[in-house]
Amino acid sequence: MILSKIIRLDLDDTESMALSAKALSAEIRLEILKLLCRGNYNINEIAEQLNLPQSSAATHVKLLEEAGLIATELVPAVRGSMKICKREVRTLELNMETNREEDSEIINMPIGNFVDYYVEPTCGIVNEKSHIDEEDEPRCFYNPGRTGAKLLWFGKGYVEYRFPNYLLTSRQLKRMEISMELCSEDHEFNLNHPSDITLWINGIEAGTWTCPGDFGGRRGKYNPVWWPDKNSQFGVLKTWKLSEEGTFIDDMPVNNRTIDTYELAGNAYISVRLGIKEDAVHIGGVNLFGNGFGDYQQDIRMKLVF
Repeated sequence: MILSKIIRLDLDDTESMALSAKALSAEIRLEILKLLCRGNYNINEIAEQLNLPQSSAATHVKLLEEAGLIATELVPAVRGSMKICKREVRTLELNMETNREEDSEIINMPIGNFVDYYVEPTCGIVNEKSHIDEEDEPRCFYNPGRTGAKLLWFGKGYVEYRFPNYLLTSRQLKRMEISMELCSEDHEFNLNHPSDITLWINGIEAGTWTCPGDFGGRRGKYNPVWWPDKNSQFGVLKTWKLSEEGTFIDDMPVNNRTIDTYELAGNAYISVRLGIKEDAVHIGGVNLFGNGFGDYQQDIRMKLVF
C-alpha cells in the first residue's frame, strides 16, 4: 500500500477540498483520527473504543477513506474477513491561493479510445458491467466495445492515443500536462511488483515512472460491486509535465527536453503512447484506470496552459 504522508489541498481542486472538509467537519471523525494515531484498528474496535454503533463507525470510516485521510485493508478473520483501518496522512496542507487566472484548456480522453496497441498477457478490458471479450486474449483490444472501457491492463506492450491539437494554431503553448491513474499489472494484486512505465509524446520519450506494485488490499473508491477483491483495485495519479524548463513527472525533473522539443503543433494530432520498453529493468505491466474505476474519477487528461 502507498502511504501518502502529506496531502496538499488548494482552491483549484474543489473536489478534494470538499471531501476533506466534509471528513473533518465532525468531532467524532476527529476522534477516529486521533485513535488511529495510536495504532491500527478494525471497525468493531473503533466502535467499542468510541462507544459507537458499528454501522455509524463504518460510515465515518468510509468518509475518512474517501478523503484520503485513512486507508483500509481487508485481512482474513475467523469468519470471512475484516477491515483494518490505518492512518494515511501525517500532514494536511491548505493552499488558499488560486491559479484561475491561467489561460488553460482540458481535453479528456476515454481510455478505450486508443488508435494503436501491442499487448501481451496478462491483458484485458472491462467496462462498468463486465469484461469486454475474453480475458488474456490480445485480440480483445480490437473489440469495438473497447471504446466503453473503464479499466484496461497488459503485461507487456503499449497503447497509443491521439489528441487534437487545433487549440495550438492561434495560441502560444506554455505548458502541457498529461495525467492518468496507473499501477503495475500482476495476475492478481501484488504490492511488491515493480514496473517501469514510460510515456512517449509524438514518439519522443517523456520519462519513465517506476511503480512499486499492483495495488490492492482495499477496494478502489469507484470500483463497481462486481469487480473481485482479489484483482487490481486502484492506482496512483501520475502527471507528466512538459514546460519551457524541461520535462517532469509530477514535480520531479526527468530530462531536459523542453516543450518545443516535442513539436506538438507539427502534425495533425498529438500522439500519446503509454507502455513498457522492451529493455526495461522492471517489466511489470500496466493497469490504466478510467472514469468509474480506481480512486480517481477521470480518464486520461491533457491540460494545455497558454
